Parts: sequence; C-alpha cells; structure tokens
Amino acid sequence: MSNQAILCVDDERIVLLSLRDQITKYFGERYRYEFAESVDEAWEVIDELCFDQVQILIIVSDWLMPGMRGDEFLIAIHKRFAKIVTVLLSGQADDAAIENARQYANLHAYISKPWDEQTLIDVIRSGLGNGDE
Repeated sequence: MSNQAILCVDDERIVLLSLRDQITKYFGERYRYEFAESVDEAWEVIDELCFDQVQILIIVSDWLMPGMRGDEFLIAIHKRFAKIVTVLLSGQADDAAIENARQYANLHAYISKPWDEQTLIDVIRSGLGNGDE
C-alpha cells in the first residue's frame, strides 16, 4: 500500500463516492485514498495516517459542512501541515471564503460543484506536481 495519500472531505456520501470513482480511475493504485464525511472524521483519518507514517499530499474539502466550514478546516490544516496541498470544492462557497482560504490556507484551487471530472483530475495532478503525466 502506498505511503502517500489523498484525502477527500464532504458531508454528502454521493459526492465522496463520485470523487473516489474519478480519482481512483485516473490515479489507480499510486496513492492511498481516504474519505471523511465530516471535519471531525477527517481529523481522525489524518491522525491515523500520521501514526502510520503516511504522507498526506492533497486534501479536497467541501465548504458547507456541519460543524466547521471548509475554508476554516483548510486553514487549520495549513497551520499544522504547511506542505499539504489544499483544494476547496463547493457549489455554495462565497468569494470571501475562497479568498480567506487563498490567503490563510495557501489554497491551490477552488472547484465549483457540479465539477467536471477532467478539471478535478487536472487540479489534483497540478497539486501533486506531476502535470506532465
């Protein structure tokens, strides 16, 4: 199993299933894929991955979730793990939230829902630094 991971966080299971299908279809077994339905669950996954010495490369997070908004989550991620690439995925994020994430979470990209599969893959590839594949 890979020691590098991509984590997706969204409170809608159908969104997580779509992300899983699209990302694994393109990247295959090169990475470990983790999915969380809440920010709390995401932190648990992150703690487990850190304990297992798995490097988290990218986090794709929804914006509108119960408990904590995605921009706040990605800012907290960036403060603790500055090297993780952050992507905000939402159909409802306002400009202030996107700018907040750009400024304080070093946001790599914002993708609006519904998203185009190729856009998602291109954003992840560029975040991984292998846009030439």
